[in-house]
Amino acid sequence: MSNKIYFTPGPSQLFYTFEEHLKKALFNDIPSISHRSAVFIKILEETTGALKELLALPDGYNIYFLNSANEAWDRIILNLVEKSSHHFVNGAFSKKFYDFALAYNKSSSITQVNDGASFDNWDIPGEAELIGLTKNETSVGHSFLEEEIQHLRGKYPSKLIALDIVSAAPSLPINFEHIDSAYFSVQKAFGMPSGLGIWIVNEKCHEIALNRSKTTSLGSYRTLPNLKKFGDKHQTPETPNMLFIYILGKIAQDILQMGVKRMRNDTTYKAAILNQAIEDHPLLSHFVESIKHRSKTTIVAKTERASEILEFLNKKGLVIGTGYGAHKENHIRFANFPTHSKESVEMLCDLLEKIE
Repeated sequence: MSNKIYFTPGPSQLFYTFEEHLKKALFNDIPSISHRSAVFIKILEETTGALKELLALPDGYNIYFLNSANEAWDRIILNLVEKSSHHFVNGAFSKKFYDFALAYNKSSSITQVNDGASFDNWDIPGEAELIGLTKNETSVGHSFLEEEIQHLRGKYPSKLIALDIVSAAPSLPINFEHIDSAYFSVQKAFGMPSGLGIWIVNEKCHEIALNRSKTTSLGSYRTLPNLKKFGDKHQTPETPNMLFIYILGKIAQDILQMGVKRMRNDTTYKAAILNQAIEDHPLLSHFVESIKHRSKTTIVAKTERASEILEFLNKKGLVIGTGYGAHKENHIRFANFPTHSKESVEMLCDLLEKIE
């Protein structure tokens, strides 16, 4: 394997036990077993159990396996939105969820602020059935606060809340009692290659989807009623990515063994020293002005010399994320995930000091 360290926001550095679990999976022929076998049913049960413990999911929340977080947008709109959703947008990925809704001809609405800015308007049209939020906007490094999510839940108790936890789970604590659905993909904080998405839903989502299925099409094989039908038996409707489901469960168990509190304390420490390095650097500044809204897991700096800085760090063996979309040329994005050791982040900060 390469000696480089990937601080890219996704795909990112592989989790340090990934290779070990991959070798064991291949040795045990995990990719070749039947997805209807007792062996796979046990694997699925163990993976969902580890994820529920790691994420502290309350009773009544189910986990389903998709191809990506993008597919979750698709499934949420098809299954849970009849006419309208409302989206809080301050970056490229929250905007894409809104665009998906429009592509399905939903009369969806939007509260949009400049990239990285914080929201101060929480009003939502009465006809909106679902609220789309992004816990951690990976494109610009903005993080939604738990108290803001709780405020929306209290203000609109009858509306569904769907939370994007891509690049947030499992690094940031999330109170699932304030949301109805969440989703993420594994190539970020879980330190895996891309190709597996996780969709979390509660019973309210199941009831809505089941009622809608009586009068309208919810899509094809991955409808919520069908996912639940197979999920209740620890199965999937189709032949899934069995290899990654197996490895995801093992990595979740590794983080549990490490200790969730320790992992999150480390995340806070690493974010603090990296934020300070940006603060102290004459060529860098924070893109997200609100300190309390700055992401701990995808930290974004703006600079006029992005390409030069990226090239310097790359020569030292550190691969850093470029800016996203319109900010590609003047942003740098630093990932801070569980697989990134404190020592590697300290080394990154030391190298940043050498750039003049």
